[in-house]
Amino acid sequence: MADRDDVCVLIPTYNEAATIGTVVSGFVDEGFEHVLVIDGGSDDGTREVAADAGARVVEQTGEGNGSGKGQAVREALDRHVGQPYVLMLDGDATYRPGEADRLLDPLLRGHADHVIGNRFADMESGAMTRLNRIGNGIINRAFSVIHGRYLTDILSGYRAFSLKSVQQFNLDADGFGIETELSVECVKHGVPTEIVPVTYQARPNDSETNLRPFRDGSVIILTLYQMAKTNNPLFYFGSVGVASSLVGIVLAAYVGYEWFVAGISHEVIAVVAASGILFGVQLLIFGVLSDMIVALNREQTRQLSEIARRLGDQEADDAGVTVEGDHSSNASETGTEESEPASSRTP
Repeated sequence: MADRDDVCVLIPTYNEAATIGTVVSGFVDEGFEHVLVIDGGSDDGTREVAADAGARVVEQTGEGNGSGKGQAVREALDRHVGQPYVLMLDGDATYRPGEADRLLDPLLRGHADHVIGNRFADMESGAMTRLNRIGNGIINRAFSVIHGRYLTDILSGYRAFSLKSVQQFNLDADGFGIETELSVECVKHGVPTEIVPVTYQARPNDSETNLRPFRDGSVIILTLYQMAKTNNPLFYFGSVGVASSLVGIVLAAYVGYEWFVAGISHEVIAVVAASGILFGVQLLIFGVLSDMIVALNREQTRQLSEIARRLGDQEADDAGVTVEGDHSSNASETGTEESEPASSRTP
């Protein structure tokens, strides 16, 4: 079974000098030797504090890929993580290093490839504002409606995953949308995912958050909707199709009412209404066809993965038979060689 040596603790930071030292030293004290801090250009000494606490510090380059937490995570996974498992968290001291095993246990035992820490299971007073609670609830419900699975806390920054599983993900978020993308990609690729309870602590008084609720919340909602294009195309195209059809029907009802009651014709509005209805129906049909294609592709991918797994098992069995046969052959030859001198001494 894998252990802590196979885990990289990944901490993206930006101006977290007040807390990063405590976070890094906490994981070092827990026995984690690979603590990687990737910093987005802090100007408050974050990198120096992290290095003094025992972390390997890398400054985020953002070359050609934007900036922000999402880009930092992608860069770290692509270039700097060398261990097969990743434990990712924020550097604001809102998560407890002592609870790392809760996330790593399902991963290291092979029960899951992605583990999310549920902050709502044990949230300290003042850890999240009322506005943020409402926003998180809306986003989690929207995720379940759009992507068909309720993961309780998709915006949790405390999560563990295998490096192999995320290498198949298409991640391109720059900011706080990275947690959303990871959750969507887990559903899209059928990655075994578990939810475990964690404690969510209030930020220290001398630490300032980089989160802007309205801006980042709108970005997350937009990310959820955009990613439905490949994960749930029926919702993506169907929602626009339904909206267009409803607008067309309302306009058509208005034109009909004006024609029959007042004798007034609205040719232009009638054309717009007909166009809206036709456009909406076409999008609905396109959404249905796209959904069928996605479902077929998933089934083919599942079958190919099953075939690859069986071939791998067969190759392993064949290799075991070959090794056993070689040992038997060697034993027979050895026995023959040993018996020949004995027989030659027989009178």
